[in-house]
Amino acid sequence: MNYRDFLQKVIYYVINPVIKAMIRLGITPNIVTFIGFVLNVVAAAVFIFAAMNAQCDQLSYVGWAGGIILFAGLFDMMDGRLARMGNMSSRFGALWDSTLDRYSELFSLFGITFFFLIGNDVMSGIVTFVALIGSIMVSYVRARAEGIGIECKVGLMQRPERVVITAVGAILAGATGEILCLVVPMWLIAILANITAFWRILHCYRQLK
Repeated sequence: MNYRDFLQKVIYYVINPVIKAMIRLGITPNIVTFIGFVLNVVAAAVFIFAAMNAQCDQLSYVGWAGGIILFAGLFDMMDGRLARMGNMSSRFGALWDSTLDRYSELFSLFGITFFFLIGNDVMSGIVTFVALIGSIMVSYVRARAEGIGIECKVGLMQRPERVVITAVGAILAGATGEILCLVVPMWLIAILANITAFWRILHCYRQLK
């Protein structure tokens, strides 16, 4: 069992009672997916607020935004679990989930990019934008691969890792007052996400050959 499977089992053990309560209340996976998306939009708004208000404790707001992103990540796990446990899986639900996942990541990373650029840290803003590109391309290559019948889950920087790294980096920046705690994760995602995208292209090339 790899580390992702182990963590997934632990998280499912924790959230299963919540999932059962959702089923009893008639909450659908699509609603849970939308809540996660809204939370990521809120996180982006907090980053923007922090950037636009130099007189406030900006990094404190960055920490709160990271906490919101991490909390939103739970909803990203709960929607799929709810669909399976409640027998509510659907083709539209899969499309809705994938689409809002992409929007969520775009919004959160845009918020961080904006924060850096307004703070005159142009290099970190560019790096975060490159991280955004890599994040989208990792998902895009997988979608295109699966469209031609190739399973494509290889790589180091998949969505769960990107969400956790982004959220933890922002939380640590808020807790320590050190912006480097957010800068380093953006560099990490920018490099590894784009490597993962090309890794997946190479994987597909080998499969097709």
